[in-house]
Amino acid sequence: MTDVSYAAGFASIRQFNDTMREIFASTPSDLRRRSRRGPGAHRLVAGPIELRLPYRRPADLTGIVAFLSTRAVPGVEEVEGGTYRRSLVLPHGTGVAELTPATGHLQAKLRLSDFRDLTAAVARCRRLFDLDSDSVAVDEVLAADPALAPLVRAVPGIRVPGAVDGDELAVRAVLGQQVSVAAARRVAARLVQAYGKPLDTPLGGVTHVFPTSDVLAAVDPSDFPMPARRQRTMHELTARLGDGQIRLDPGADRGEVERALTEIPGIGSWTAGYVRMRALADPDVFLVGDLGVRHGLVRAGLPNNSAAATKVAEAWRPWRSYAQMHFWTSATADGMKGNNEKGNEHD
Repeated sequence: MTDVSYAAGFASIRQFNDTMREIFASTPSDLRRRSRRGPGAHRLVAGPIELRLPYRRPADLTGIVAFLSTRAVPGVEEVEGGTYRRSLVLPHGTGVAELTPATGHLQAKLRLSDFRDLTAAVARCRRLFDLDSDSVAVDEVLAADPALAPLVRAVPGIRVPGAVDGDELAVRAVLGQQVSVAAARRVAARLVQAYGKPLDTPLGGVTHVFPTSDVLAAVDPSDFPMPARRQRTMHELTARLGDGQIRLDPGADRGEVERALTEIPGIGSWTAGYVRMRALADPDVFLVGDLGVRHGLVRAGLPNNSAAATKVAEAWRPWRSYAQMHFWTSATADGMKGNNEKGNEHD
């Protein structure tokens, strides 16, 4: 235990023990004894675990909540009073996270079915809100372009929404092809009700976890509530995710994942790039064909044809994903109707 405490960065055993008691309501030795009692020993019997997740300032975390709220799938996610709530599928069980932006930190309240999933749950929440972004470096590069400088001043510290589960994000990206955000949410909600696992302890409107890729891969494609061509795309995607041919883990090779995704009929550059940006935390994705991006380019006085826009965007490397978020955010602020992320996947 001494080795563990110092390796984790604690300055003393007393500090380590005090922290463990505060977070787990238990001593390190008691936690170790419980771990030897069998599979059920890690089950959560107390209330939620409350944590402060720090970030680098500035950070537009309320923008992340707004982005997620617009796309929240009923049964899996909801936003209430500025707090984003969603279910989680974790290595040892399920959980529900409640995340609220606060000054200097993201307030996290985690309800876990198994204590061992605490580290995994925290990591996923941090990725979802892009808490490890170096916003000073991002803003410095983007604000150097006179066309983007007003957007950076309006929203300093913009963040790119990540994902708590790469497979879920990929499935939802396919659901969103050529339809509105609202329509994609409705279809996703139908999948959740039909194939998602109910939570043992629902919280508010969060009642299910999103169906896993192996569960969806076993579904007859004709049962998916979507056109036949997209049914085939969905089946092929979930089959490759389910058997591990495509892995959307944080450490995955981004170029290899994009290549593998675009090999699936019906998945083109927009969907692959969107997955790369959100599931794999790629900070330098530029979806030049995206409707919201094109509108944003025009409003900023920039060319919106693909070749010219791609050339202009070279100056924003390696932070083009953040420039893209500025365009989407400004489109929302201007009241632009429709789906700013509607993909054009005809291949």
